[in-house]
Amino acid sequence: MKVVAFNGSPRKGGNTEHLLGHVLSTLSEEGISTELVQVGGMRLHGCTACGQCFENQDRQCVIDDMVNDCIEKMAGADGILIGSPTYFADVSSETKALIDRSGFVGMANGGLYTRKVGAAIVAVRRAGGIHAFDTINHFFGISGMYTVGSTYWNLGIGLHPGEVEQDGEGIGTMRNLGANMAWILKKIHQH
Repeated sequence: MKVVAFNGSPRKGGNTEHLLGHVLSTLSEEGISTELVQVGGMRLHGCTACGQCFENQDRQCVIDDMVNDCIEKMAGADGILIGSPTYFADVSSETKALIDRSGFVGMANGGLYTRKVGAAIVAVRRAGGIHAFDTINHFFGISGMYTVGSTYWNLGIGLHPGEVEQDGEGIGTMRNLGANMAWILKKIHQH
């Protein structure tokens, strides 16, 4: 079993990456293979609604950047984590580009992510994080995925890089999320 995580924060080593790290380490402790992919700060183009993914049906977006590698990783994984900082009460632009383009390619190719397990992780300074959380979860829902929760919303509070480590409840939420994701992945793979 494998879970691939996408860090939508342009701050490498920032709060989003810290939160993802807690989920990934819990998954690793449960014997699940993990991978972290940096998408924040990369030059990702937004979806242009060209419709070529529906015409070509080749599991690729015609825009040539790293999103095609991300699509391949998503299609090959059992679980998907998408993490984003909160920008104006929503996800980062790179996270949105990833969601829109991989989502259309997934639909155009018969539901590439159907029945995979997904979870959203959001870093927030104070407020607006629930909308970002919903944005990511809507991608999972429309893709026919199973969304995993924790003991609270999958949010961590902090402004400066690493400050989320002081949010004990947020870190506990991430650890519980990793344990819940591992549990459901193991249940799915028992059959």
